[in-house]
Amino acid sequence: MSLFEMKLPDVGEGVAEAELVEWLVAVGDRVTPDTVVAEVLTDKATVEVSSPVTGEVAALHGEPGDVLAVGGTLIGIETDSDAVASRPEDSIDAPSETDEATSVPKDASDSTISDAAALPPPNGRASSADRPSAAPAVRSRASDLNLNLGSIEGTGSGGRILHADLDRVLVDRGSGPLGRQTSSRPAADFDGRRIVAVRGVRRRIAERLSDAWREIPHITYVDDIDVTELEQLRVTLNMRSGERTERLTLLPFIARAVVLAVAELPELNAHYDHPAETLTTFGAVHIGIATQTDDGLRVAVVRHAEQRSVADLAAEIGRVTGLARDGSATRADLSGSTITITSLGAIGGIATTPILNPPEVAIVGVNKMETRPVWRDGTFQPRQKLNLSSSFDHRMVDGWVAATFVQHIKRSLETPALLFVDDI
Repeated sequence: MSLFEMKLPDVGEGVAEAELVEWLVAVGDRVTPDTVVAEVLTDKATVEVSSPVTGEVAALHGEPGDVLAVGGTLIGIETDSDAVASRPEDSIDAPSETDEATSVPKDASDSTISDAAALPPPNGRASSADRPSAAPAVRSRASDLNLNLGSIEGTGSGGRILHADLDRVLVDRGSGPLGRQTSSRPAADFDGRRIVAVRGVRRRIAERLSDAWREIPHITYVDDIDVTELEQLRVTLNMRSGERTERLTLLPFIARAVVLAVAELPELNAHYDHPAETLTTFGAVHIGIATQTDDGLRVAVVRHAEQRSVADLAAEIGRVTGLARDGSATRADLSGSTITITSLGAIGGIATTPILNPPEVAIVGVNKMETRPVWRDGTFQPRQKLNLSSSFDHRMVDGWVAATFVQHIKRSLETPALLFVDDI
C-alpha cells in the first residue's frame, strides 16, 4: 500500500480557493473512484469532490468552514497498490445540467473499475449514485431534526430534497407548523444570546458585498415609473395564455426594457477590471436575477436576453431562479452575468440602494408596485406606479449616463408597445 495525497481540484475557472462545507467520509472509510468525499463552496456554487482512487481514508486536512487553496492537500488515502496514477481534475464532480455527475479517473484500468463496483459503500455510507441529492443547508437541517434523507422523497429538480420536503415530513409527524423550531442544537444561554459561525454561502456574500462596498464608489439613481398600461397588458396576456405558458410577472418586461436600454448605452452592459484598468463591453446581454434562497442570495443568470421574447424571458427567469432556489444550479447557472436586476417583490419598499455585483457596472433595483394618486387632466387619478432604484459604478458611469439609462427603461415600461418593436 502507498499513501496518495489527494489535492483540492480546480473547481472552476479563475477560482483559487474554496470553502470546505462538509466531510462526507471519515478516517478509516473505504473509498472508490465514485465516492464523494467532500462538498466545497466556491463564490458561486457548492461542488461535490470525489476520490480519484480506491483505498482507505488515512487523513482529512481541514475542518468545515476552512478556506482551502486549490492544489493544496485535501485528503490522504492509503491506496490498494503502489502504483497510483491520477490527476487533480479527475477528482471533481464537474457541474453539469443535472449537477449529479460522478467522476472516474481517465486512466483507470478495467480491473480498478470492476473492483470498485464490487465494494460495498464505505462504513454503510451511500455512494454518490445512491446518496440523496440535497443542498448543504438541507442536509444540516435534516441532521438537526434527526431525519433520514434516504427515506424522504425530493420534489426538486432531479429528485433533489428541499426544505419544503422536510417541512412536509414534519407536518405529517405532527411536529408543529413546519417544524422549524425543532433543533438538537444547544439552547441559547439565559439572556437569549446565540453565537453562530458565519460560513458557507452567507460568508461568501459577506465577503463579496464588503469588497464591493469598500472598493466601488456607488451612485444610486431613483425614479418612479407609471406601469398602469403595462400592468393592464400583463393581466390581459395572462388571461389569454391560461395555463399554457409561464405566468408573466413584471420582471420579464423589465428585463426586456434593460436589453433595449443597454443597446443605446452599451457601456452599462460591461465589466470593469480595476487592476488592469480595462472596461469590457458585451454584445450579449446576460442578465443576472438576484434570487433569495434558503442558503442566501444567489444571482441566477439568463443568458442572451437580447435574443429572447418577453414570454421566453419569463420562462427562462423561472427556470434559472428555480434551480437556484432548490439548490440544483450549477456554476454555469450562477456566473457570467453582465448586468443584474434585483427585486424584493411586494415587500420592495419605496426605495433601496442596491450594491453592485462586481465586476458589473450597473444594477437595476425594482421596488414594490402600488396605486398612487396622480394629477392628470385637471384631476387626481389612481395610477399604478413603482420606483426603480438603480446603482452604478461611478468610476465608469457618470450621473448623466446613469439618468439617461434609467430614462430609457422608463420610456419602454410606460409605453409598452416599445418593448415589442426592435427598430425604435
